[in-house]
Amino acid sequence: MNSFLTAIVDNKILMVSMIAWALAQLLKMLVYYCILKEFSIERMFGAGGMPSSHSALVVSLSTAIGMVEGVESTNFAIAVVLAGVVMYDATGVRQAAGKHAKAINRIVKQLSSKNTFDDISLKELLGHTPIEVIVGALLGFFVAYIFTK
Repeated sequence: MNSFLTAIVDNKILMVSMIAWALAQLLKMLVYYCILKEFSIERMFGAGGMPSSHSALVVSLSTAIGMVEGVESTNFAIAVVLAGVVMYDATGVRQAAGKHAKAINRIVKQLSSKNTFDDISLKELLGHTPIEVIVGALLGFFVAYIFTK
């Protein structure tokens, strides 16, 4: 078990990706605090917000693989395709789901004031704006570049 954990910690590409993700999550919490002047631990672990930690994760993974194994490697190609899918999903499907949740929450609020039923609230911050994805991707690139050169 000890050698397994050592192998994981020694995996430079994995560690770079985890650092990029954690840094993005920390920045997300700080940005939220700076804008709303309110601390939210949920921002450290939740989806959505500035910067996109998903984008930071997959771009740092792609960049680190490209720098360690070379951009001609199959692993780099797989990582780039994965990054594209994740970032497209973050700005497309997940952002649309967040907009739907916001609309449903408004409808439920209006109906609950007229009727007696349990007020439910769907999570609205699910996806990302394009700028949140771009900033997350840039963060991921620079983290990988700094830690793998």
